[in-house]
Amino acid sequence: MKGLIPMLNRFMPVMMVIFLILASIQAAVSLHLSLATLDHFMKWCSPLWPVLAGAGAFFTLMGLLFEVRSEKLARKGLLRRRGWMMDVLARLTNRQALEELMAREQRDSAIDAEELAANLRARVIGQDQVCEDMASQLRRRLALQVRGKPVGIFLLAGPPGTGKTYLAKQLARQLDRPLMHFDMTQMASAHAATQLFGSPKGYVGSDTYGKLTGGLKEKPDSVVLLDEIEKAHPDVFKQFLVAWNDGYVTEASTGAHVSATQAIFILTSNIATEALTDIANRLGDDPDRMRAESVEALRQAGFAPEVLNRIDRIFVFRPLRGLDIARVAALEIETMIESYGLAIEPGGIEPSILFDVMRRQNRLGDGASARDLARSIEDMVSESLIVARQQGAKMVRITQTEDGVTAQVVNDSLSPTRPHLTA
Repeated sequence: MKGLIPMLNRFMPVMMVIFLILASIQAAVSLHLSLATLDHFMKWCSPLWPVLAGAGAFFTLMGLLFEVRSEKLARKGLLRRRGWMMDVLARLTNRQALEELMAREQRDSAIDAEELAANLRARVIGQDQVCEDMASQLRRRLALQVRGKPVGIFLLAGPPGTGKTYLAKQLARQLDRPLMHFDMTQMASAHAATQLFGSPKGYVGSDTYGKLTGGLKEKPDSVVLLDEIEKAHPDVFKQFLVAWNDGYVTEASTGAHVSATQAIFILTSNIATEALTDIANRLGDDPDRMRAESVEALRQAGFAPEVLNRIDRIFVFRPLRGLDIARVAALEIETMIESYGLAIEPGGIEPSILFDVMRRQNRLGDGASARDLARSIEDMVSESLIVARQQGAKMVRITQTEDGVTAQVVNDSLSPTRPHLTA
């Protein structure tokens, strides 16, 4: 029976012709048409035969050309059909947006590593080598056609305030991927795994998916950021080991497997910072040895060996030094001012303020980040920023006076137009 159906499908055109002939004969008999009547009608229509034959030949040729054209378009991955009939996608959805999503998926498989690295370097201060290595890794891994595990499992290790979390956020933005951000300090108990992977049947919350499983089900190409991964409970670790090894996560409420093969997992950690910094300084030109010694340093610091074995690459962030501290502080001050609905005048941060930030950073060491120091500046200028906004000001200048740091209103009509900078 299975072989009979395909055979009947092949003979379907012949069967249709036979059916039309039989139907024509039946219609002629019903209308009492004789052969002489039919012969007379055929002779009467004889002037039209050349026109009908030419039209048939024309449409046949057009059909053949269309099929050849369709095959070429299909090989390119997208077949556009335009004609006098409205496309169902044009009627029921935004067809252009759908085509753009398909094109984006094809672009993701072959990214420009140099362009990605340049965009990351322009936004993540002081970590040029990490940005270049990350771009190269992603280019190779996204190009794989067959993959039974996530695109990448990357560990970003180093002192706090050096840009680990910010790099993950910028990576999601540059790759045009959704970002799922989880603070693993909130996953220190065994019960916390239900927040990510759902609750078993019969327990509270079993009628909804977990945050991770539900997120990957809706957006399988997400960048999953796991901040301070070392603080998660071992039971949470076990759930992730399956995802990193087998390429899927299991939703506890239904037992369904949710694919993680299109996701990028970014882990951040602040442990063993001194040892990792020393390794990065000594072996910056030897990535294989740096990885081996970094794994050993993390293992000695208490990092779970089974997690380290599944990490594809460890990126060591260097502490910020010199003008890099000033750059990060300036960007943090600008972001803080923009959060008040104001803009900073070009050149509107006095150098002495940033110099004090650099000195305080050097005095406090790696324990304090430029972000923390920028927050201390906010404490000093927040009141003047609020007053400036109430007065209808649009632009301010940050200056240092005898009373401390303050924000002065600037007449923006006298200042050159400043392009908006998104850090």
